[in-house]
Amino acid sequence: MEWIQQFIDLVLHVDKHLDALILQFGVWFYVLIFAVIFCETGLVVTPFLPGDSLLFALGAFAARGSLNLPALLILLPIAAILGDMVNYWCGAWIGPKIFRGENVRFLNKAHLDRTHAFYEKYGAKTIVLARFVPIVRTFAPFVAGMGRMTYTKFTAYNIGGALLWVFIFVPAGYFFADHPLVRKNFTLVMLAIIFLSVLPAVIEIVREWQKSKRASTS
Repeated sequence: MEWIQQFIDLVLHVDKHLDALILQFGVWFYVLIFAVIFCETGLVVTPFLPGDSLLFALGAFAARGSLNLPALLILLPIAAILGDMVNYWCGAWIGPKIFRGENVRFLNKAHLDRTHAFYEKYGAKTIVLARFVPIVRTFAPFVAGMGRMTYTKFTAYNIGGALLWVFIFVPAGYFFADHPLVRKNFTLVMLAIIFLSVLPAVIEIVREWQKSKRASTS
């Protein structure tokens, strides 16, 4: 499908696409990335949006002078926090329908189950840890809302997780952007970040599959 090819091209050449978008939108680019981060964390239908690699790339562009670092460090945590808040209340609202067995078309049941298992294992800390795990990051606040985690506790973990997430990846991109290895192999660095981000989820899936396989044979 064409949109899949376009998405892969976006991921593999994120630096070129960001450069073009910055030139095209100017100051409105900050509104665009705010919307992307908000949707990636706030809408359960958009878990495919880039997160970790995008933050790193934005930091790299700030180092080049194309973007303002303080603006990124202010706007991006706000977008992530607001996104998770919306996601939490969606979970609180839609959750009872799922428990009653009603079909909710736009939800990926496998992603939801995976996040629920993650939540069962790590509890409230999931809201912080999930920031660093693609897909789980999108569904964690939804599951917290479903599970009726108190809003005060959720908000504390939400704010802490958002600040930690942004203040790790954006400064990392900023400080490593001028390293010759990163500059010459920017695409490979993006792929490495994506790989390391999804690795914990893949390991967890393999473990669950092995458990279910052992249970079925016993």
